[in-house]
Amino acid sequence: MRHSLVALTAAMSLFGVPAWAAETTPANPAKDASQATAAANQTLLGKLPFADRADYEAARRGLVAAFEGQVLNAAGKPVWNSHAYDFLQQKDAPDTVNPSLWRMAQLNANAGLFQVTEGLYQVRGMDLANMTIIEGKDGVILIDPLYATETAKAALELYYQHRPRKPVVAVIYSHSHVDHFGGVRGVVDEADVKAGKVRIYAPDGFMEHAISENVLAGTAMFRRSMYQGASLVPRGERGQVDAGLGKAGPVGGTISLIAPTDLIVKPLETHEIAGVQVEFQLTPGTEAPAEMNLYLPQLRALCMAENAVMTMHNILTPRGAEVRDAKAWSRFLDDSLVRYGDKADVMFVSHNWPTWGGEGIRTLLADQRDMYAFINNRTLNLLNQGLTPLEIADTVKQLPGELDRKWYARGYYGSLSFNTRAVYQRYLGFYDGNPANLNPLPPVESGKHYVEALGGADKVLELMRTAMAKGEYRWAAQLGNHLVFAEPDNKAAREAQADALEQLGYRSESAIWRNIYLTGTQELRNGAPQQGGKAIEDLVRAATPTMFMDVLAVRLDSDKAVGHDMTLNWNFDDLGQRFALTLRSGVLTYRENASHAKADATVTVSKATLDRISLGQLDFPTALQQGDIKVEGDGARFKALLGSLTRFQPIFNVVTP
Repeated sequence: MRHSLVALTAAMSLFGVPAWAAETTPANPAKDASQATAAANQTLLGKLPFADRADYEAARRGLVAAFEGQVLNAAGKPVWNSHAYDFLQQKDAPDTVNPSLWRMAQLNANAGLFQVTEGLYQVRGMDLANMTIIEGKDGVILIDPLYATETAKAALELYYQHRPRKPVVAVIYSHSHVDHFGGVRGVVDEADVKAGKVRIYAPDGFMEHAISENVLAGTAMFRRSMYQGASLVPRGERGQVDAGLGKAGPVGGTISLIAPTDLIVKPLETHEIAGVQVEFQLTPGTEAPAEMNLYLPQLRALCMAENAVMTMHNILTPRGAEVRDAKAWSRFLDDSLVRYGDKADVMFVSHNWPTWGGEGIRTLLADQRDMYAFINNRTLNLLNQGLTPLEIADTVKQLPGELDRKWYARGYYGSLSFNTRAVYQRYLGFYDGNPANLNPLPPVESGKHYVEALGGADKVLELMRTAMAKGEYRWAAQLGNHLVFAEPDNKAAREAQADALEQLGYRSESAIWRNIYLTGTQELRNGAPQQGGKAIEDLVRAATPTMFMDVLAVRLDSDKAVGHDMTLNWNFDDLGQRFALTLRSGVLTYRENASHAKADATVTVSKATLDRISLGQLDFPTALQQGDIKVEGDGARFKALLGSLTRFQPIFNVVTP
């Protein structure tokens, strides 16, 4: 029964974080830019207003103290290292980096404590996101306590080194993504929250979305996040230079979560916190399913959370998520413009740097409103003319008019190509309407047919090299993908495909496209990593019993489960919650707050026990032996269920079969 119980333990490990050092040097290092790539990058210098240095001044404005050094975890290992980006001090972009992305990477490298306006500070460049500190009458209010407890603690300590050491009396989570709440235990004690000394504010639906977004597709999302963030690619001019929204997420840090004490449920709510008036504006379904902006009338300061950062954002993030609503996003930006455009002297956000001056704020909000409206409407215009997703992406190559020359509308994080396809998916799904694409062959089988049709592996390699010699790396990568999937052990094919992806990465203006290409390059040359992740204690404990049942259903291998029909009653005795499970024809379903009149077996367990199993603090056999889990009735049926569960591996192949 050990194997079956281990499977269930794995099923409860809902969340993972990278457990490796990003600075690891791969066995096969990166190569130089080709002449074609260098020329393409140089051409961009004449197309964008690089002489405009206003953002460089804005990104350094209000600097109180720079941060230079490392943040260590409990094991003494660095989770954040500002010196890893010292190479960005070089003024001109090397041939291996798109010059527009190099500019953004330099701007995001400004790290330290900054004064935004009187009584309002930000710590930037010590994590992927910013932590904002509002100075109240009897304490400080923190907005978005970063990704990891270690970086959050270091950020607050940097603030205290230069400002009065007032206690933290409130925390505000602007939205439900982990880089905006994960460091909370580094800045407040949960005992103080429970005692009412610290209030935590969040938008309605925060807990549900903070946990559930990464549950059902969590393993795949975690693996794809490694590509998007280039978590294993060395920092440097041939490697990771930026993440668009900031430098990167901390590696090996501790993620935490403390549940909110106060949920913002109305479209507009005003609260007085530590003597500071805060008006909350809910913006559900924009950059996050649970998100809100804030306005501070006493400071004439507007916080746009992650709804209006210094880059085009993602309508669909490459790591995976629900497709966002570009039309709603545009409308909420306009609502903010109308409501606060004439009231704000400074606008600060959860990433990048602030915008000062009413005219600049109004222009930025209007431009980003128009940007998302254009992406939505132009995609719909073209799909209604019969264009497919790839045709639309290749048609919409730039934003209209002056928008395309606005730095904060460039695609450092999101991209026009990906965003137009996301809008298509939102309205019409992934199928492009062509019957030939209704049921295409899977990659391996398709690759074998293509290689055979093109004259064999040597011929495909020749075609790839010819394409690369012409600078046609997109075509080379398409050819190489077929060849690698047809012959994954073909070393020459893997090397050629790595070379093609590498040059595409060097050309990319999007930081995350570059990261994805270069991660693929590294894995083709060195193989996929072997390390996995670890469970995040606070998120596991916060997961509801209903989420556990959903995970159980997702992890069921229907092929193994066929022939084991059963009914189970599952009781959480510490919470008083009941579930009636039915396994029928290899499909597991459940009913909440219900019980089968004649169940094959009844399982009684506490949520706390399942949490301990998920965190590796207890195993199923021990829990059964100790009586922490009780099974009444036909225990063999319960064993059959456990034996039908899939154990997901956190690392699976992406650029190879």
